[in-house]
Amino acid sequence: MDIEERQAELIEQFVEQVSAIKGSSLIPIIMDATSNPYLFAFSEILAVPNIAELAGTEHSMYLNLLSLFAHGTWSDYKHNNRSLPALTTDQILKLKQLTILTLAKTSKVLPYDHLMQELDVTNVRELEDFLINECMYAGIVRGKLDQLRRCFEVQFAAGRDLRPGQLGSMIQTLTNWLGTSDNLLLTIEEKIKWADSMSEVDKKHKKEVEERLEEVKKTISHKKFQTSRPMWTSEGTRRSTLNLVE
Repeated sequence: MDIEERQAELIEQFVEQVSAIKGSSLIPIIMDATSNPYLFAFSEILAVPNIAELAGTEHSMYLNLLSLFAHGTWSDYKHNNRSLPALTTDQILKLKQLTILTLAKTSKVLPYDHLMQELDVTNVRELEDFLINECMYAGIVRGKLDQLRRCFEVQFAAGRDLRPGQLGSMIQTLTNWLGTSDNLLLTIEEKIKWADSMSEVDKKHKKEVEERLEEVKKTISHKKFQTSRPMWTSEGTRRSTLNLVE
């Protein structure tokens, strides 16, 4: 089972669980979901009405926690930890993995210094171990560690949940892309038609050249034939007649 199939099953499982209970009973499920090593998407769990009902209650920090794991980073947690519960070791690891996914969306070349700052990592060895063991082996990113340039070159990164309001922007981006693609397709079709027409012109020109060449060959052959025939002059005729008389 690949990571997407496993994640889909986990989402369905957690959605069913939180849909069946309310209030403080949701807390252990939220803690479990945000600690699960195979779950990296939380928007569907957030969308369950029972979860939304935590807003404004004494348990609202767990709604904030789920929102953090859906859209936030390790830096966001450090800046807002007063409104959030303390994280377990597994949750810290998960949030740092999610931070890598967020950074990979902004740039395909991530400098080591920037990564160490964002992840609170003190040395390159620790950073590279994290990228290899906790990110690449987990299947959430693929890339190349460039020790010479001190950067991580991202080749693939799993997507994160969309923030509220991002869907409209994404739809507009896709609409613009489709418009550009349509224009490009029209240009390609015009180029193909032009190439086809030029091909026909070339074929016609080639045929004309071949016909002219054939005419030239025939003309040269005819002249050569005329040149090789014996030429009877009046002097030659007279001599032949005298010979016959003698």
